[in-house]
Amino acid sequence: MMDGPVGNAPRDAANWARKVDRLQVTDPAEPHGYNIEGKRVAGPMNGFGRLWQRLYLADLGTTVTPEAVVADWRAHFGDYWPRMGRFHSSLSTIQPGDVTALTAGGVTTGIMVLYADDTSFTFLTPEGHMFAAMITFSADKEASEKDAAERTIARISMLLRCSDPLFESMWPLARRGEDVFWPGVLRNLARAHGVTEVTITERTVCVDRRRLWANWRNIRHNSGIRTVVHALSAPIRRARAGRTT
Repeated sequence: MMDGPVGNAPRDAANWARKVDRLQVTDPAEPHGYNIEGKRVAGPMNGFGRLWQRLYLADLGTTVTPEAVVADWRAHFGDYWPRMGRFHSSLSTIQPGDVTALTAGGVTTGIMVLYADDTSFTFLTPEGHMFAAMITFSADKEASEKDAAERTIARISMLLRCSDPLFESMWPLARRGEDVFWPGVLRNLARAHGVTEVTITERTVCVDRRRLWANWRNIRHNSGIRTVVHALSAPIRRARAGRTT
């Protein structure tokens, strides 16, 4: 019997998240989901600022396969984050449709896993995230000028706009932060696969210099503002919880 799609479903249907109108955090016990629960996904065309295409890549050598890198990356995604960020997931591995909170630069927000397969996985950001973005983590083989063997290249590629005018004003600072954070992730990933000396290559291109003023109202979802409000209102929530117990 030939393998084939079931009905009209594409062969890779299981690799894609199901369409949802509002996000629900996958782990309901996770206390950091307050800036993502009930939000909608916000791709680059839903943002406000200039549109950027960014790429970070690292050469992991010839001994590890792309499939092994991505399987490990999906299983230990948050473990490879530098201390300046935290991925709030208790899940065993990245799966299509997962919705998880994260904190970076003191701002709590989250991501939804749009797609995942053996050599890549892709996140979409929710309303209120600093970036309206699509971010893909992948590994593949690439011919080398150094030797005859193909080398495994780990990549982080993203298409993003700052989501609102406030975050757009912070873009120069955010960009420098990204240029520390994501190379740190790739260095930690490389070290886990026995590569202690790795050079990170970064490329940034401004794809569209226009700002989407029709989306300036996105500021009402700003996760930075909401994180501060959530922290300041913590004593009130604790007092209310005490009265109900």
